[in-house]
Amino acid sequence: MMETENTNQETEFTNPEKSTVNDFKGVWQSIRQFIIELLDIRKDTDKKGTIEDIKENISMKGHTAWVLVFSILIASIGLNVSSTAVVIGAMLISPLMGPILGVGLSIGINDIDTLRRSLINLGVMVGLSLATSFFFFLIPIFRNETPELLARTAPDVRDVFIAIAGGLALIIALSRRSKQTNTIAGVAIATALMPPLCTAGYGLATWNLSYFGGAMFLFTINTIFIALATFVIVKFLRFPMLKYINSTKRKRIARTASFVALLVFSGSIYMFFNLLQENQYRQSAQNLIDDIKESGISIIDEEADNINYDNKTINIVVYGNKLSTEDLAKWNAKLPEYGLQTTKLIVHQGADDSDLRSEVKNLSDLYVQNQKIISSRDETVKEKEDKIKLLTTQLSKYEKNQIPFVQISKEAQINYNGLANLSYAKLVRTNFNTVDTITVFNAKWHDTVPNITNQQLLLQKWLKTRLNLDTLQLNNN
Repeated sequence: MMETENTNQETEFTNPEKSTVNDFKGVWQSIRQFIIELLDIRKDTDKKGTIEDIKENISMKGHTAWVLVFSILIASIGLNVSSTAVVIGAMLISPLMGPILGVGLSIGINDIDTLRRSLINLGVMVGLSLATSFFFFLIPIFRNETPELLARTAPDVRDVFIAIAGGLALIIALSRRSKQTNTIAGVAIATALMPPLCTAGYGLATWNLSYFGGAMFLFTINTIFIALATFVIVKFLRFPMLKYINSTKRKRIARTASFVALLVFSGSIYMFFNLLQENQYRQSAQNLIDDIKESGISIIDEEADNINYDNKTINIVVYGNKLSTEDLAKWNAKLPEYGLQTTKLIVHQGADDSDLRSEVKNLSDLYVQNQKIISSRDETVKEKEDKIKLLTTQLSKYEKNQIPFVQISKEAQINYNGLANLSYAKLVRTNFNTVDTITVFNAKWHDTVPNITNQQLLLQKWLKTRLNLDTLQLNNN
């Protein structure tokens, strides 16, 4: 009896531990079940309806073609006037997604006929879009470059993530039994397929092949990754594969579809890797430029084109105090720290205008103090303000009219071997009615140079073109 009582007591002591473990397992199972139900997209999928919807929207003819043409026209106008709202409106009515989804679906279900149809309609869609935007931008008054156009001339690694996320969201929204039209519209805006096509048409109209190539590259990236996202979801949801009576034909089609999918996937990975490398390079270069500015060096004319990924060069324009040879050597030695070992840092420096800038700063500080201390002396403050504006205007004109003489002289020496020396000055001339400022160069040639007059004319034409000047005087010493 005593042994039985002891056994019962041990059972009573061990049961609480087992109960705790069981409770923990139950909670974990509940959380796991909740997460599965929360993220599961297979239960509410309408596979047959999704396939039918995608196939119905592949065709680019009749009403759909006209909707595409007018939406491209609206988007081109929006890009021309830099109106984001107009561009978004055009993307909402655009039928661009149909053939792209058709490509991803057809590869996923081995439907070679739908793949062929999708590719043909995709080509028609691109052709119609390019033709519409091309003829619009051929009109001279619509050929000015705008920020909205320039923003679509080159792809970025973030565009890849947008295309992937947008494509996944789109095919998941379409595969539901109850379609989410707001999701479809949102994806059309986010992936921005239409603006790159309009920009490509602008590049053709203005014969700017770099704009055309960059915009088409951006469109291609969006297209491929949207189709790839569609393919992945179709495979994940296990859409029914198209069956053929002829088993040989079925195997051949399956191999073809698999090869196309592999080709697209490999190309996508390659493009993504290249864009990622370029994005990392540009970020490192920008970090270098930011650190140079933080060291007290003034940099102007900062543009994206100053960082050249293909040629591995970074161009910066410095004004104010010049960088010494030691400073240049120091920053070049730091390039490997930013992962820019093979990069060439090119620094353009103008004349030292620190005295003039210092005078403007001193007058600005004096103006602020006068405002705080002598509020009643309006006339004095007005005079100071006028002088500050005058000096600021003079400084702006001074910086704007500066010529990179050192660089020009080096290029002139390379282009014209017989050039002994070259000097430069600004000539102020008046006829007592108007005052003109003329850029004057003085050139001295070696005595051995044949036909100095002809060389003089060629040098003058080159200087005008190089400096983008209508009037330039070249004297022969």
